[in-house]
Amino acid sequence: MLDTIIKNGRIVDGTGNPWFFGSVGIKEGVITHIGSVDVDSKEIIDAKGQIVAPGFIDGHSHSDLLVLNNPQIDIKLQQGVTTEVVGNCGLAPAPFVNKYGKLLKEYVEPVIGDTQWEWTWETVEEYMSALDRANISENVSTYVAHGAVRIAVMGFENRPATREELDEMKYILEEGMKAGAIGLSIGLLYSPGRYATKEELAELCSILPKYNGILSTHIRGEGNNLTPSIKEVIWIAEKSGISLHISHLKAAGKRNWGGVIEALNIIEEARSRGMDITCDVYPYDAGSTSLTTLLPPWALEGGVPACLGRIRNTSLRNKIKNEISEEQEDWDNLVVSTGWDNVIISSITKNIQFEGMSILEISQLIGENPIDTALDLLLEEDGNISIVYYHMSSNDVEQVIKWDHSLIISDSLGCQTGKPHPRTFGTFPRLFAKYVRQNRTLSLEQAIRKVTSFPVQRFKLGKRGLLVPGYWGDITIFNHETISDCATYEQPVQYPEGISYVFVKGVKTIDHRRNLCTSHGEMIKAKTLLCSCHSLHV
Repeated sequence: MLDTIIKNGRIVDGTGNPWFFGSVGIKEGVITHIGSVDVDSKEIIDAKGQIVAPGFIDGHSHSDLLVLNNPQIDIKLQQGVTTEVVGNCGLAPAPFVNKYGKLLKEYVEPVIGDTQWEWTWETVEEYMSALDRANISENVSTYVAHGAVRIAVMGFENRPATREELDEMKYILEEGMKAGAIGLSIGLLYSPGRYATKEELAELCSILPKYNGILSTHIRGEGNNLTPSIKEVIWIAEKSGISLHISHLKAAGKRNWGGVIEALNIIEEARSRGMDITCDVYPYDAGSTSLTTLLPPWALEGGVPACLGRIRNTSLRNKIKNEISEEQEDWDNLVVSTGWDNVIISSITKNIQFEGMSILEISQLIGENPIDTALDLLLEEDGNISIVYYHMSSNDVEQVIKWDHSLIISDSLGCQTGKPHPRTFGTFPRLFAKYVRQNRTLSLEQAIRKVTSFPVQRFKLGKRGLLVPGYWGDITIFNHETISDCATYEQPVQYPEGISYVFVKGVKTIDHRRNLCTSHGEMIKAKTLLCSCHSLHV
């Protein structure tokens, strides 16, 4: 006898092949039957008129602490997501060492979430073990985050690593890969990742081939420096002989709109040479990050406390203001390319009256220039401010979405206070409502492949992402005619419509918006494929 039969649905199996009518049988968490199922079952779900698909994979999120803060949280489950990949953009809570622990917390918490409890881990493996013990409701996989590794070894120093420091970073990366991380993530737009040279990164990446690991990167510049930034990470991957995944590919700033075409052409040329390169994209024309990201790179040397000290120093504050006011050649000035009217406060602790307002609006309200407004707010809030900023072209977003080698992600932050980016609550329903049903950018089958089997294959997430016998019963059932995102920039904390059921490892977890709190998720550990030609060394 089976545990569950889902009958009469339109099955989209994740391969990209056309849908077909049929049933799905599940027993002990695993799919046993597809198509015709002529056996008894404890439960039968009639999916007539609905799509039966593999559970969606969010291949790039910042829920690192969110899933530990509230293991039963259903922000992604309500969207049909059954697996998240964390540790992105070089930002993660591990490794966490006492010497630089406070600096790490102050830097990453605006992105990956805050905690009211002490972190109990030091290594990446110990963080993964904490997830193992947390009784999570969804599956989670992680990278080793370069920014956290560099902080653990050398803090926020703006200089190349010494040989001893690089060896220590390689040791930490190797330990994380042995523990089951899927690869290395780097955030070259963020400190301290932006302080690393391409040669240093290539040396660090030499660890990855032994574990079949992938390099995922937030490139150094997404605006004026988009083209050289793409070429830089391709050089690193080619030098190291590894697969490359480019995070949230975009052309930031109006003057750069259309630049994704050249970026995609550069990637295609590298693929034609035999390089394994893919990218991801979120289906919105606004991004989200911490306000400190808009500052000049040198201003963040030493971490957030040192940055705030520079803002208090009159001469250094003036230097910051002068640089933010003009285009820069060696770093992308997102303020100039975006404008203060497009930088919106999404989360703030003390001045909550400013949530949802742009820096320009706040400056006009208090009678101060926008740069001083931003800097004063950073001082008042101890640097902990999250923003939403409008800096992309909707046409560029669509170009990347329909590219064969892109997958769809949320890039949602772990900070859920205030007015978080609506992608946190609406990314995956929005894909089907806007880019499948409305714009017809993708077919239903293409869209489902981009959020199921493709990310599973790319990140080596095991037997999920396809509706085939022997795979885990991670399944999402939704109404193609009514699925839609309800989250807006003004009111982002709204669950989507049109998703009927979500199963995690064969267990019904969401039933028409009701969270059943089943805790059947797991920490997915990559299968390390050691090559016989390499011996372990540090």
